Amino acid sequence: MDNFHDISPDGRARARGVGFHFDGTPGTYNSITDVEGLEFGLKTIVRGTSIRTGVTAIHPRGRNGLADPVAAGFHSQNGNGEMTGVSWIRESGTFSGPIVLTNTHSVGIAHAGVISWTVKHHPDVAKVWLLPVVGETWDGYLNDINSHPIEESDIIECLEAADTGPVLEGSVGGGTGMNCYEFKGGNGTSSRLVNYGSRQFTVGAFVQANFGTREELTIAGVPFGKIFATDNPMRASVVMPPGAGSCIGLVATDAPLLPDQCRALARRVSLGLARTGTTGSHFSGDLFLAFSTANVGAFTPGGVTFFGAANAKIDHLDFLPWGNLDPLYEAVVQAVEEAVVNALVVNQEMIGHLGHRSPGFPASRVREHLETMGSAQ
Repeated sequence: MDNFHDISPDGRARARGVGFHFDGTPGTYNSITDVEGLEFGLKTIVRGTSIRTGVTAIHPRGRNGLADPVAAGFHSQNGNGEMTGVSWIRESGTFSGPIVLTNTHSVGIAHAGVISWTVKHHPDVAKVWLLPVVGETWDGYLNDINSHPIEESDIIECLEAADTGPVLEGSVGGGTGMNCYEFKGGNGTSSRLVNYGSRQFTVGAFVQANFGTREELTIAGVPFGKIFATDNPMRASVVMPPGAGSCIGLVATDAPLLPDQCRALARRVSLGLARTGTTGSHFSGDLFLAFSTANVGAFTPGGVTFFGAANAKIDHLDFLPWGNLDPLYEAVVQAVEEAVVNALVVNQEMIGHLGHRSPGFPASRVREHLETMGSAQ
């Protein structure tokens, strides 16, 4: 089996492959897709000198599990961003359907695309109303964001292309035009296995990483942002203030949880980001969503029935006791930290709109630095 912990499916080194060490035990792919049944899709759009954008899609229960809501919880670390559908998540503790991530000015077309895909593939679900979950981060430094390069057909194609297995990271999908710690950023993912008595659960994290100032970047306690402070063309740009951009963080697990417990997991995304150095800029919309794929069928048992109907049911949820959640919290923090570093390490320099340049993370220099540190110990 390929070592997806160290190497991306396209052969690029991930954070572990460069020499970084992280706590915890990853799943097979060290990816959010280690949560069984979850499907992940990408649509990357790069055209000419100014279009650098795309779409990322996640089906929590797979594309055929749309009618079965998942328990979910949302947390806003800083609300300078957008994620649709969260009013219903706060109200009901659930959502159904896919999650789509893209750039800030494409939220509307992504929302419409999810509805069109659902009407096409799940007409019974779409016949009443839909509240799609669509999140964004801003890619206007590298992408001509006001040219509306993403079309409804791109959203549909991304949703239809979703699959299980290893996940590409970096400048792909919704992360194509993003920056992180003023290096090239974008998509990153990781997972952790958590033992619980005789059972084992998976916690997967995904970030669309587009946040942080260079000097903040810290990995494994080492201030790499200060060590590699030079070659920072973004600092000279007047397009946006330092640290701006946003981060969407997603946490998936097969552990049975209540909606408020999912919200507790979502709050821990902040701690995973903090391990990489960020203090959370006012100009960064940092929005996090966690969900549990357990309790299949529990939120719509036997289809929707109305109070007083002859076939109305009373159902139940399985959930872990609140006092036993610490290992899941730990898994979230570990996986989010590694996901951010993966998003940096796999990337390369990108030049985009108006000639703006985003430098790639200097992975080879990092490897040399880590080897020097190791020999000095």
